[in-house]
Amino acid sequence: MSTTSDAVLTQILNQLQTLQISQQTLQAKLDLLTQQSNGSTTTSPPTSPLRNAIPIPRAQSETPPGVATPSSSFTAASAFATMAPGSQPSDVVLSDKEREKLLYPGRVLLTTYPDQHGIKPYTLNWGAADPRARGPIIPSRLPSSIKQRNALGAHSGSYSIYRALAIAMGTLSPSHKPDYSKTEPAISIPPQPSWSDPTKIVSFDPWGHLVPQVFKHELEELGLDVRPSIAVTRAHMKLSEIDEAARKGNLTVDGKILLKSGHMHNADGTVSDEDPGVEISISKAAVEPVWYLPGVAERFGISEQLLRRALFEDTGGMYPELITRPDIKVFLPPIGNLTVYIFGNPAYLSDETKELTLRVHDECNGSDVFGSDICTCKPYLIYAIEECIKGAQKGGVGLVVYFRKEGRALGEVTKYLVYNLRKRGGDSADKYFKSTEMIAGVKDMRFQALMPDVLHWLGIKKIDNMVSMSDMKYDAIVQSGIPIKKRYDIPEHLLPPDSRVEIDAKIAAGYFTSGKQITEADLVKTVGRTWEETEH
Repeated sequence: MSTTSDAVLTQILNQLQTLQISQQTLQAKLDLLTQQSNGSTTTSPPTSPLRNAIPIPRAQSETPPGVATPSSSFTAASAFATMAPGSQPSDVVLSDKEREKLLYPGRVLLTTYPDQHGIKPYTLNWGAADPRARGPIIPSRLPSSIKQRNALGAHSGSYSIYRALAIAMGTLSPSHKPDYSKTEPAISIPPQPSWSDPTKIVSFDPWGHLVPQVFKHELEELGLDVRPSIAVTRAHMKLSEIDEAARKGNLTVDGKILLKSGHMHNADGTVSDEDPGVEISISKAAVEPVWYLPGVAERFGISEQLLRRALFEDTGGMYPELITRPDIKVFLPPIGNLTVYIFGNPAYLSDETKELTLRVHDECNGSDVFGSDICTCKPYLIYAIEECIKGAQKGGVGLVVYFRKEGRALGEVTKYLVYNLRKRGGDSADKYFKSTEMIAGVKDMRFQALMPDVLHWLGIKKIDNMVSMSDMKYDAIVQSGIPIKKRYDIPEHLLPPDSRVEIDAKIAAGYFTSGKQITEADLVKTVGRTWEETEH
């Protein structure tokens, strides 16, 4: 078929789609008018008390100049405009079918293509030094942004599912425009040379915390749906283990890094004379994943095409545009974020004259939050926080980076299944990794290749003290160009009783240790607690 014929066919298809949407729009208006003239409304089945908590909210009625708006931009606002004078949107209760028509008046748009009529992604040059040349990240499918979308996926990672649910239930307007005034970072994290190196940061947007400032034109004048993917704030951290360390004299209250807590109160409201403990003054940043697909593929040593195919196929086909839109190079995956905790002056992180203590910690809800003693996660985390406090008090800076990679990124369900297998099959160190492989097919899926990005974002050029046994983490950081001067493991006296199986298995597998070496033959002798021993 000739190019001219293709163009004619595309034009005809677009016209048909426009007619179909117009027909659906008119039908939705007619349904509402019919209900009003009959003096009745259609209600939804009472399956959820929140479904009709509020009506479908008004969408923006005006499209900013220069923004291409698809013909499917009919919204609840245009439907509400047809109601009788003096009536309010809250007077109308819509059925699910009517709600769907108002939210999504067009046909289901499963995917788009680069040469599709009206598609013109907003300029995005990953690694550009100037944010205006780099361009904003726009994954939104809102009418004001859909044709200029330059990223796949959705903001907020896995929490995007809850946002979709809130919109379906009518508790959130899909066109809600956030007010970002007074939300700017509480501390300065200024641009670093690594921000303009497309090989150093590929797993999140280095400009993510400055979006309302550097992309003000796109937000306010063009009306594009651009959102921060990083938030930076300050806080006090309160941990009972740190209270105990201060009481024992292992930590010193200096009034700057470690502060005495305010007085507690008794149940009757009177001031308690108990020791209130201490709290830590910290800075912290929450960072959502934003993947630059060519860079991510290169990190893992695979082609971008293979990465896209795997992400499409093995997420149940959730993102077809990974296949149909090779021109879009950015993907916001539905995975957990990371959190940065800074102890001391944040400016010291990029100052090579200051001593830096680091812990990179992967989430373990069972231990970190609920104190399970089958692993060393919480004791290691607390020990690292103590070391960060001491380092900051000596004039250096401490850093803990907390990744949401539960159960070695295998998930908590898989982790608990492995626990069951271990306890029923004889929980010895020689079976530790094999038990995981039997369930998950692999020992570990954390793949630390993307982990150093956050260190480069902060301008870190060297690490003086790394509180970690992991060779994977150590190798990833060093191979990214950041030298590590010293690394150390958790002291023996901090090991929980049932965690010896894990530690010995890791040491035998090659993890770093400053203590005795353990051979494969030794592993059979290390046995964990049985379930029977926990029954009382």
